[in-house]
Amino acid sequence: MSQARAWSVALVGVEGTMVEVEAAISSGLPRTTMVGLPDTALYEARDRCRAAMASARFGWPSDPVTINLSPATLPKAGSHYDLAIAAAVAAAARRFDPAALEGMALFGELGLDGRVRTVRGLLPALLAVVRRGFGRVIVPAGQLREAALVEGLGIAGAADLADLFDILRGGPGALAPPPSVPEEDAGPPLDLADVVGQVEGKWALEVAAAGRHHLFLHGPPGVGKTLLAERLPGLLPDLEPSEALEVSAVHSLAGLNLDGGLVRRPPYADPHHSASVASLVGGGARIALPGAVSRAHRGVLFLDEAPEFSPRVMEALRVPLESGRIVLGRAVATATYPASFQLVLAANPCPCGQAGVPDGNCRCAPMAVRRYATRISGPILDRIDIHQQLRQVRAALLGAHHPPGEGSAVVAERVLAARDRQRHRLAPSGWRTNGEVPGPALRKRLPLPDGSELLDAAVARGRLSARGVDKVLRLAWTIADLAGDARPTREQLHTALAMRRGEGVAL
Repeated sequence: MSQARAWSVALVGVEGTMVEVEAAISSGLPRTTMVGLPDTALYEARDRCRAAMASARFGWPSDPVTINLSPATLPKAGSHYDLAIAAAVAAAARRFDPAALEGMALFGELGLDGRVRTVRGLLPALLAVVRRGFGRVIVPAGQLREAALVEGLGIAGAADLADLFDILRGGPGALAPPPSVPEEDAGPPLDLADVVGQVEGKWALEVAAAGRHHLFLHGPPGVGKTLLAERLPGLLPDLEPSEALEVSAVHSLAGLNLDGGLVRRPPYADPHHSASVASLVGGGARIALPGAVSRAHRGVLFLDEAPEFSPRVMEALRVPLESGRIVLGRAVATATYPASFQLVLAANPCPCGQAGVPDGNCRCAPMAVRRYATRISGPILDRIDIHQQLRQVRAALLGAHHPPGEGSAVVAERVLAARDRQRHRLAPSGWRTNGEVPGPALRKRLPLPDGSELLDAAVARGRLSARGVDKVLRLAWTIADLAGDARPTREQLHTALAMRRGEGVAL
C-alpha cells in the first residue's frame, strides 16, 4: 500500500482547523472511497479530481483509492479541498516526492478540465495556517492578491493542475509574486453637503458617528432618511489594522472580492425589507455562512422601511445588538461570527407616510397607523440610542441659490477628534468608543454628569428604562467629546435625554 498526505483547513465560522488529507492506494478493483464527514460538495470532489486529472493527462490510479479527512469527527464542507486531494493522490502514486507536501497547505476547487478555481474563505483559512506554524501555501492563481494579505507565508499560485505539479516538483513558479491588479475606481464618496436642510438630522448623524450609537430616523417619505443613512459611513474613521483584518476575513467567507486589499473603510449593508432571517443573521444547511449583520461588522447596517421587515427578522437583532456577535447553532457544528455594527432604522409615520404631516392627506385608518407604529417591538426600540424625527424641508431651502451645508470631510474631522478623546479616556479599559462601554462602567468608573436628577425623574415617570439610562449617559459623553469638554454638563445631559426620547433639540 502506498500512502501520502496533504493539508488544508476546515472553517467553522471564522475559526479554522487544520485538516490532514490522507490518500492510500491499495490493490484490487478500481474504486475511490472518501471518509471523514464530508458534505455533498466535498464528497463529489473525488469525481471532480478524477476527471480533472484525466483531462490534464496525469491519470487517476487504476487501483482502489481511499481518501481520509482527519480529524474524522470534524464536519467538513466546501470545494476548497480539491487541490489537497489531487496532490495527496498524486503523491501516493509517486508522481512527485511526497516530502514536497510537508509544511504546506493547499486550497482550490478543480474544474473538469484541470483549471483551479477560486474559493470562499481563503483569508481566514490562511490565518489558521499561520497560527499552526505552516510556512507554505498553494492557492488559486486568481486569489494570489488576497493570499498576499497574510504575512509570514511562502505563497504560490496554481492556474491549473500542470502548475500545481510543477510547483510541487520545485519548478520556477513555486514562489511566483502576486500579480499587480489595478484598483477599481469606486467613484466619488457620498457627501453630507448633498442633504438639504435637516440640521437636527445631520447633528444626530454626527453624534451617532462619533460614539458608534444606533440611530432611528422617523419621518414622512422624501425628507432625507435614506440620504442621511447612506452618508454615515463617510463620517466614520478608517478601520485599524486589526479591525481591517477581522472585517476582511468575514468578507472573504461571504465570497466578496478582496483584490483591492484589506477592507480599510467601515462596510455598509442595506438588505431589502423582504430579507429572511437567514440572510440577515446568517444561515446554511450544515455550517452557516455569514449574514448581513456580519458583513456590516465594524460598519453600518441600514434597514430602510424598518416596519416592513418581518417581526422575526427584527427580533433576530436583539442578541447581536447587545453582544456584538452572532452564534448560529446547527446539528453538526456551531458557528460564531462577529456582528458589532451600527444599526440605522428608517420608518414612515404610517403606511401612506402622511400621518402627522401638516396639510398631509393621510388615507390610513387610525388602527392601521397604530398597527404600523407597533411593528417594531419595544425591546428593539429600547436598544436604539438616538430617535430622530425628520420634518419636511422648507421650500426656501430647495432653491439653487441656497448655499450647501457642511461637507462630510469637515464633519468627519470633528468625529475623529471626538474618537481620539474617547480612546484616550477609555484606554485603560480596552474600549474605544462610548457606545461600547458597559452600563456598570458608565456609572462606577466615569464621573456622572451634572444634573443626574433628570434621569431619576424620567425613570420615576416610566419614560426611561434602566437600559435607557445607560444610553443617555453614553450620548452625553459623546456630546461632551464633540464639544471638547472633559465632563458632560447639565445642558449636554438634557440634550442627550431629548435625543434618546425623540424630542426636538435646539441647535
